[in-house]
Amino acid sequence: MKALAVCCALVAASPVLAEDAELARARKIVAGTCFLCHGVQGESATELFPRLAAQNAEYIAKQLANFKSGERKSEIMPRMVGALTPEDMRALGMYFSRQESPPHPTTDARLAERGRVIYRKGGAATEVAACVGCHGERGHGSAQLPRLAGQVASYLAAQIRNFGARMRTNDNAVMHTIAEKMTDDEIRAVAEYLSGLD
Repeated sequence: MKALAVCCALVAASPVLAEDAELARARKIVAGTCFLCHGVQGESATELFPRLAAQNAEYIAKQLANFKSGERKSEIMPRMVGALTPEDMRALGMYFSRQESPPHPTTDARLAERGRVIYRKGGAATEVAACVGCHGERGHGSAQLPRLAGQVASYLAAQIRNFGARMRTNDNAVMHTIAEKMTDDEIRAVAEYLSGLD
């Protein structure tokens, strides 16, 4: 009986031990390269780079794989991910998804309020679909769609523009149709609103 109890305890502990090993693997990779642009906890070193903290794990792993395959274009990222294995990518996704992502202080309350309306109801003048339908009430996304809440506003705006210009094609094609209809003011408003969400 005692041997059986020990065996059961080891089986129960094995997923935890495997998870700890994955997180340790991720921390080593982050300390070696990722921290330079994205920060040690995915907080983003500057406004030029996305915040990875609290991003959905599966989404991060997919983006890393897309950078490595060339499906998602970047001048910097292919060099950063060239040596990563699928296991490394999954570990990094898990690690960053568990970091905290406090909202950014709103710099323009009126712009953020306009962004809130567009996010929830769409842009009536340009027939822009409401973002909430795909990205959720709080902008947390899903395994397939990115968390937008708490993201750097300037990065969000740049990505929406890239979708609209078909410069980013590795994700949901629906975004192309939505983004191309948005005015630059609408883009900035939505980005400002989302950066202030937690």
